[in-house]
Amino acid sequence: MHTVPVPRFRSIQTGDHHRVDVDHPEDDQRWNQSARHETVTERLDRNWTSLLQELRVMQTGVQLLTGLLLTLPFQQRFDMLDHSMRMVYLATVTCSISSTMLLVAPVGTHRILFRQHRLPVLVSVAHRFAFAGLVLLGLAMAGVTDIIFDTVSGRRAGITASALALVAFGLCWLVVPLAFRTDSFLWTRIADTRQQPRLPL
Repeated sequence: MHTVPVPRFRSIQTGDHHRVDVDHPEDDQRWNQSARHETVTERLDRNWTSLLQELRVMQTGVQLLTGLLLTLPFQQRFDMLDHSMRMVYLATVTCSISSTMLLVAPVGTHRILFRQHRLPVLVSVAHRFAFAGLVLLGLAMAGVTDIIFDTVSGRRAGITASALALVAFGLCWLVVPLAFRTDSFLWTRIADTRQQPRLPL
C-alpha cells in the first residue's frame, strides 16, 4: 500500500494521521520497512548520517563567524562602538560561541557513547543540539547585522536591519519548515493530486 509521506503522514487509501516523534522514530518504522526496506538500525544510521551532513554545513559558517567576532576587539575601529553597541557585541559573541558549542556537541556525545549501543539516544540528543545551535546562530547573525549597519549608517539603520534579518531567519528556518508539518499546507494538496509516494526527511 502506497502512502504519501509528509511530516504528518497520511495514507491515501485510509486517510489516517500520525505524528512522527523524534524520540519515538519506531512509530514510523512500518513505513520505512515498506518503502525503504530498512531495519531499525539502518534507519538510525541514515538519520545520523543526514544529521552529520547538516552539522557540517552549519559548523563551517558558525566557526568562521565566531573567529571573526573574536578578533574585533583587537581592531582599531572597535573603539568607535559606544556602550550599548558593545553590549550588543558581547551578546552576539555569546550567541555565536554557544552555537559553536552546541553544533560541535554531537561529536563529543558520539565519542562518549561510542560502542554503547545508544544510537537512538545519540540521534535524539544531537537533533536537539543542532536545533538549539541553529536558533543561536540566527541570533548571532542578527547581532552582527546590527553592529555593521550601526557602524556604517547609524543606530536606526542598525536596528532596522537586524530586525529584518531576524524576521528573515525566523521565516526561513522556523516558520516555513513548521508550516510543512501541517496537513493544511499546500504541499499536502500537491502530493494528494499526484498520488505518488515521496521520500520523507
